[in-house]
Formats: sequence, C-alpha cells, structure tokens
Amino acid sequence: MGILSGNPKDEPLHYGEIFSVWQASTVAKGAVSCYQAYLNHSGDKELKKILDGLIDQAKLEIKELDNILIDNGIPPIPVLPERPSVKLEDIPVGARFSDPEISAKIAADASLGLVACSQAMGQAIREDIGALFAKYHITKAAQGLKILEMSKDKGWLIPPPLQIKRPETVNA
Repeated sequence: MGILSGNPKDEPLHYGEIFSVWQASTVAKGAVSCYQAYLNHSGDKELKKILDGLIDQAKLEIKELDNILIDNGIPPIPVLPERPSVKLEDIPVGARFSDPEISAKIAADASLGLVACSQAMGQAIREDIGALFAKYHITKAAQGLKILEMSKDKGWLIPPPLQIKRPETVNA
C-alpha cells in the first residue's frame, strides 16, 4: 500500500491543497465581514435575504475548512469580529453602498468563487478535498443564479455590449 491509498482523510495534504483550503477559509472570513456591512447598507428585502444566505454559507465553509486545517496542524487565520447592526438611515447617503452596487459586487464574488473552486478541485489529489470544493462550486453556482435573476428583475444588471444585428451567414 502506498502513502496515497486508503482513507483520503489519512493521506497528507500537498502544498497546493493546503493553500487552497487556507485561502478559501481566509476569503470566507472576509466575505462574512463584508456581507455583514452590506446588510447594513442594503434597503432591499430580497437582497438582504441573499446576503443572509451568503453569510450562512461562508460560515459553514469557515467551519469545514478550518477543521481540515487544524486536523492537519495548520493554524487558520482568526475569525473577524461580528459587525454590529446599523440602521440604513444612520449611514450618510454619500457613504452608502447602493443596492445595485452590492448586487454587482456579490455577483462578481460568486463568479470568482466558481473559478477558485474549479482550480482547487483540479489540483486536489485527495478525493475529500476535491469533493468539498465541488460542493462549494455547486452552491456558488446556485447563489450566482439567484443574484443574476434578482439583478435582472430589479433592473440592476448592466449588460455588456449586446449583439443586436447578427451578420448574415453565407451558404455555400
């Protein structure tokens, strides 16, 4: 039996897996802090519901990823302190993020999260690590779809240039 046979959780992590897990934990901790601030700035109920879901998912990821790090003797970065709730009216208008800005930022985060999960999945040789990031990938794809649908419904989506008139095809 080789070092990479048997229970994947008994196999050592390679440096790429360590960094992917550590980085994902770090990003999730930053997301919780940022999305809690966005909750204070948002006035839209649907956007707030999506932000709550993103925060819950990030907290789950932190728990799972930090457990992997700790089990392998790697210290994760500390969790950031919870942000207090603030009334939207208490934030000066010029200092507020608007709902469309928040929506665009969380959509970009979801897109970047998909790429990061794909990279972690592709470099993983431990099946449990690849499967964990595949689970996160599926969740981020579903969250991204909700954000896209909401942004379209509310008129917040600014599309890239659209091809209105298509060139005619020549049949040979």
